[in-house]
Amino acid sequence: MSFEHLRDIYKAELSDAQFDRLGTLIMRETGIKMPPIKKVMVQARLKKRLRVLDMSSFDDYVNFVFSPEGQVSEVIHIFDAVSTNKTDFFREPVHFDFLKGQVLPEFLEKSNGGLLKVWSAACSSGEEPYTLGITINEFVRQHGGFDFMVHGTDISTLILKMANNGIFTHERVSPAVPDELLRRYFMRSKDDTKKTYRIVPELRQKMRFSRLNFMDDSYNLPEKYDVVFCRNVLIYFDRPTQEAVVSKICNYLKPGGYFFHGHSESLIGMNLPLKNVRPTVFRRI
Repeated sequence: MSFEHLRDIYKAELSDAQFDRLGTLIMRETGIKMPPIKKVMVQARLKKRLRVLDMSSFDDYVNFVFSPEGQVSEVIHIFDAVSTNKTDFFREPVHFDFLKGQVLPEFLEKSNGGLLKVWSAACSSGEEPYTLGITINEFVRQHGGFDFMVHGTDISTLILKMANNGIFTHERVSPAVPDELLRRYFMRSKDDTKKTYRIVPELRQKMRFSRLNFMDDSYNLPEKYDVVFCRNVLIYFDRPTQEAVVSKICNYLKPGGYFFHGHSESLIGMNLPLKNVRPTVFRRI
């Protein structure tokens, strides 16, 4: 790629009309709102796609996106580009405290050695599902009595690959993960220049990751879950979409199962088969 071509990409600007067109597509297909304030962010992220596709203008790019070929091959990359993947290990720790203090003891009492099934919806790069796995495994180490699996889903194929690999930088892991858990569940890279950690195989084996779009009519999941974490993703949807998404999620939550949402979100006033048991925690009716 020539210097002149790179310069053209650097100078490329997304017009208001092009942003509106892409924003309508994104909202329709993912439910993610695209207010004008996000235009600069979208432009910056999609310039990477211009480089990959060897295009020098957003005219060429938008025309390609809405072509038959682009609808098949490129739309998924737009979703990857605009998805917000802010997450941390042990984020909103009160939820994990509640999990090990109430949810897991209840399951131990009634499970008869069964399999605890947990769904991390909008799992991003994997910090949440691995935190769930660590929390549950610590409980099982102390009390025994059951096995578990964690299913992480997200709309972004790129971020799911990262989650499945289970590799995290030192900055992502420390200081969020206590030293004792760091030694037990993370393997440090043998290459000292990388400063990365990988989740141990024994925990990775408890994980399953797959792509899921909340805007699909149904989610076609193969099973129902005892616990669902759907945190800090509803804020990107309008109110009707939030209710529709949670309603569909409830179809895959067992009666009596627990639903967790983020502390910046609210289900107040929604017609859902859920009973509030404490702030941001519900049970399936």
